[in-house]
Amino acid sequence: MSVAMPSHDVVRADTQRWLERAVIGLNLCPFAKGVVAKGQLHVAVSDARDDEAVEAVLREEIQALLALDAEVRDTTLLVLPLALPDFLDFNDFLDRADAVLDALDAVGELQIASFHPDYQFAGTAPDDVTNCSNRAPYPMLHLLREDSVERAVEAFPDASDIFERNMATLEQLGAEGWAALGVGATKDTP
Repeated sequence: MSVAMPSHDVVRADTQRWLERAVIGLNLCPFAKGVVAKGQLHVAVSDARDDEAVEAVLREEIQALLALDAEVRDTTLLVLPLALPDFLDFNDFLDRADAVLDALDAVGELQIASFHPDYQFAGTAPDDVTNCSNRAPYPMLHLLREDSVERAVEAFPDASDIFERNMATLEQLGAEGWAALGVGATKDTP
């Protein structure tokens, strides 16, 4: 059974809402607000459905990011609404994503962070609210410049505490609070 592609506008709106309400609103990533405010975040929505197509679009987005100055485009969110719906398959794909970085000699220049609607940290229950720190409306690969990450960490004295702070924020918010943010994918209506 084929999954219908939500419009790119809907996917972008869902992604923007997630960024505003969760990533920036809950301060899950203290570095995101500045990049978004400066217009340096590129959101690429792909129609890719299989691993090979995801690899191809990932390669294109890596090359496009590296071709631009960080002041123009500092980071890219590659949103994959039709690909890798199963979290374990998505997690397994991350090795292939890193291999694409390696094949393009981009290791050390870029890194890839991952987000998924069913993200689950090892050792946690599927419904553990702390998994929400890496949950997004759609599977996403976040391309980050290593230099930008290093500068952000240097500018943020407690960068090593971000993960623990996020866990505490999400535990305090709880599952109902997360659900109330309304940061999931827009569901098609019949």
